[in-house]
Amino acid sequence: MNDEKAVKRIQEMEEILDHANKVINELESKISEFESIQPDIQKLEKYYTGKDWKADFKLDEEGKLPPDLKRGVLSEDAVYDLLEQNKKLMAKNKQ
Repeated sequence: MNDEKAVKRIQEMEEILDHANKVINELESKISEFESIQPDIQKLEKYYTGKDWKADFKLDEEGKLPPDLKRGVLSEDAVYDLLEQNKKLMAKNKQ
């Protein structure tokens, strides 16, 4: 009877070990990917806070951009929210 409990316990712990290893390995990969996109995010922030974004936004308001042009970057909330989320994640990553 004790052997059965030990087998169950070992099986449960083995599942936890396997799952934790998988999650941690995936997280390490994603952290590396996150760190590698920081130069692009800085480029986006420079665009968003500079004169080019304002000029592009104005062109869009005036209807001078192609109607089929994807323009999520001209959404103030989308870029702002991404930059804020990035700052939070960078702070967590440095802890």
